Amino acid sequence: MRFMVIVKSDGKTDVSGAQPSAEELQEMGKFNEELVKAGVMLAGEGLLPSSEGVRLQYSGTSEARVVDGPFAESKELIAGFWILQVKDKAEVIEWMKRAPFREGEIEIRRIAEMEDFSNATPEIVEHEQNLRKQAEAN
Repeated sequence: MRFMVIVKSDGKTDVSGAQPSAEELQEMGKFNEELVKAGVMLAGEGLLPSSEGVRLQYSGTSEARVVDGPFAESKELIAGFWILQVKDKAEVIEWMKRAPFREGEIEIRRIAEMEDFSNATPEIVEHEQNLRKQAEAN
């Protein structure tokens, strides 16, 4: 099973643009190394402040509304993420309990697989598999 671990922003770093200390970067690097050595980390990145981002809002028309950051509601901001492949939710929870955070919040969500969609025809499944192979080759 694949899970996305969403690291929520505390808002302070997003507004100020403050970067992690060298010690925090070292601790996170060590934790990421453990995830890689265990074979569970597929991806993981920190994100730049929302001032450098945009949101596209859709409201029933073919035109998307583009909203430039920064975004005021800090509860909705994401500071980073991991994509982990583990056997179950309990395993990802155990890994994340070891993450080197002193404050904040993370959210863990299982990534939907084609098998989760009961209306996916064999043609849709095959097409999705081909797209994944092409993306991995990139």
